Amino acid sequence: MKFDIHTLIGEATAYDKKQQIEAKRPKSWLKSVSAFANGEGGTLIFGISDDDQVVGLENAELDSELISEAIKTKLDPIPSIKLEFQEFDGRKLILLYVAPGDETPYYYIGDKQRVAFVRIGNESVVADRIQLRNLVLKGTGKNFDSLAAPYRFEDMSFSKLKSVHFKRLGRSFEDSEFTSWGIIDIQGKLTNAGALIADDSPIRQSRIFCTRWNGLDMTSGLGEALDDAEFEGSVIGQLQDAVAFVRNNSHKKWWKEATYREELPDYPERAVTEVISNAIIHRNYLELGSEIHIDMYDNRMEVYSPGGMIDGRLIQHLDPMNVPSKRRNPLLADFFNRLELMERRGSGMKKIVNEYRHFEKYMGYKEPEFKSNSGEFHVILWNLNYISNANKEFANSEKQFANETKEFANSEKQFANDIKEFANSEKQFANDIKETAKVVKQRKEFVKAKRAIYKLISSNPKTTTVQMAEKLNVSTRQVQKYLKRLTDQNLIVKEGNRINGSWKILDEEYTGFFGRI
Repeated sequence: MKFDIHTLIGEATAYDKKQQIEAKRPKSWLKSVSAFANGEGGTLIFGISDDDQVVGLENAELDSELISEAIKTKLDPIPSIKLEFQEFDGRKLILLYVAPGDETPYYYIGDKQRVAFVRIGNESVVADRIQLRNLVLKGTGKNFDSLAAPYRFEDMSFSKLKSVHFKRLGRSFEDSEFTSWGIIDIQGKLTNAGALIADDSPIRQSRIFCTRWNGLDMTSGLGEALDDAEFEGSVIGQLQDAVAFVRNNSHKKWWKEATYREELPDYPERAVTEVISNAIIHRNYLELGSEIHIDMYDNRMEVYSPGGMIDGRLIQHLDPMNVPSKRRNPLLADFFNRLELMERRGSGMKKIVNEYRHFEKYMGYKEPEFKSNSGEFHVILWNLNYISNANKEFANSEKQFANETKEFANSEKQFANDIKEFANSEKQFANDIKETAKVVKQRKEFVKAKRAIYKLISSNPKTTTVQMAEKLNVSTRQVQKYLKRLTDQNLIVKEGNRINGSWKILDEEYTGFFGRI
């Protein structure tokens, strides 16, 4: 008899099924018990074949005793379980309910092994080093961001936090709030969350790498990256810089409606901000040597962050509109909520999808995509203008084709002239390519220098040319050129005298970021 398993366990419960107990091979099902206890709980059904046929158990009462004994002797600590008998067409089943545990990790002990299992999708797999560390933290009731950091609070500055706090909330950040926010613990020690939010964060794996590629993938053959940047320091500043990078490498178009003009960005900025915020907040900071990556292509941007779903499920198997919010780093999430950069409650994925749905009336609309595995989370945001243009061109292709045919019929003479002109242009083309490459290189160098100078001024308005040169690893003369260019463009200004004066940033694109989101 084949039946719907969800009539027994409900839609939201993880489950495994076994045709029989396999008393001589208890690991075959005890690994699921370990994984369920280490995760969000689940149900193990005995008496069901792999193809969902009810085969039943010959002696369910005896099997239940074997199950209880195996759990008591081969799992450490012993998880909370409940055994229940069910009967279908005279065939008996055993349902083993495993509750999510508070004393993780729950180990399987047998076969000269002591291993903990975790749930990844529909499988129970051995926990790797990082997953085991997370389970140990969970068992102690702690999170990475709440642990004491190996750095001194007295060595840290928090000017970015204080600046954004004032801009967003309209009041100064008080020293007493360092404790209430969890930046320092009750012993006055800096927490990992505090280290992540400090101006010069010493946690190197918190960096964000951004790249604007030329084409539809990294190997399109269209040349090197058009723009790239590496952001470090306070995660608040990284959010600002990363969103600015996406904005600077995007375009905006306008669509005419009957009575108004509607703006159509490549990527909705609120969706971009939410994606990057979630990557910062929910990533696994125990993954050393793995950073957040933002890769922009002609038709999409992809955001990668270390760490899969906290409960081990695969996001591609779930409805993103109904995924409950589970915080891997609750202190960081609280920081961003207090600064009104994101909501504490609700799913970030739902908000991202909803931001995109504001533009679903346009041709070629595609919703954001979410993918995950045990150690990675990926988000794809589609370029609204790239997609819409492609479809618009297709819709108007018949008219365009007719026009092109007519034009082609009249083009033979022009073609001959073009051939002649092309033959005479090779030298000029080569010179233009060389000059363009030089200009592009100079522009990239200036954009990178501008970002670095802005960050230095934000941290210390009285920073000197010599200090800037040391940080940028260029000559003081080169820094003076950058400063003159920024001053001439009215992006910065030196207030006060030449020696003791201070720099001020006038660039509204930079200073006005948090006011727009």
